[in-house]
Amino acid sequence: MKTYIEITISANKIQQELLIPTMIEIGCHGFEEKDNELLCYIDKSFWSEEKYNKLKSDLKKLLQTLSSNSIIKIKEIQEINWNKEWEKTINPIEVGKRLVIKPSWREYENKDNKIIIQIDPKMSFGTGYHESTRLTLQLLEKYIKTGYKVLDIGTGTGILAIAAIKLGAIYAIGIDNDEWALENAIENILANKLQDQIRISNHSLSNIDENFDLITANIMLTTIIEMLPEIEKKIKQEGIILFSGLLLEDEEKFIEAIKKHKIKILEKVSENEWLALAAQKSY
Repeated sequence: MKTYIEITISANKIQQELLIPTMIEIGCHGFEEKDNELLCYIDKSFWSEEKYNKLKSDLKKLLQTLSSNSIIKIKEIQEINWNKEWEKTINPIEVGKRLVIKPSWREYENKDNKIIIQIDPKMSFGTGYHESTRLTLQLLEKYIKTGYKVLDIGTGTGILAIAAIKLGAIYAIGIDNDEWALENAIENILANKLQDQIRISNHSLSNIDENFDLITANIMLTTIIEMLPEIEKKIKQEGIILFSGLLLEDEEKFIEAIKKHKIKILEKVSENEWLALAAQKSY
């Protein structure tokens, strides 16, 4: 097991950004930015008295322009299985009235006969822990109908496509341009035994040659605005569109953008600074 040197420097957020390049030069490869501290990590085998002296010299010069009160602490730590530590933080989470999102390594006592969605996230966005995912799931639970065909734009872990099927849709396509996301989504679909009802694709929206009863778009405002013409083409008349990944401050721009399209807002929900909207294609 490797031993690392942990170097802690008291600094605010702006100071931390200035410190990181210096710490990289010294040989640090891992960083943790806290409110008032920067934690830097270097393999002990690369650490030396010479590097320590260089660090003190460099920081002395740098800290003169930052803060004369900065404190430096150095200690040895043992290597940690960070993946295992991260897994400990992921627990089952209840969303809306009927859904539970859980990783494979956690048990959930399903007393109320809820719909369980197993999601083992990797680097993809969409664990159920982010507000925008939860908001979309709440709207999906309300607006989906049995027999719907669903398109999930920016599918990430595949969570929304999986939830759609478990809530009654007969068929879903999830599209994404990130290879990690595609791989993770396929794994999660297999884990939920829905490979016969969900197709994951790296096709762009314009290359999807189908129409859908419901479309989810949990993506950034700029991407949503770019895709609005294609979304309007792909959604059936009176079909439902769930827009998320939006900040409250984005609402005005979003409302302005959809005025050019035959899309009307049905409902909006928010949590903290995040916003999601249910909309419908109108005549």
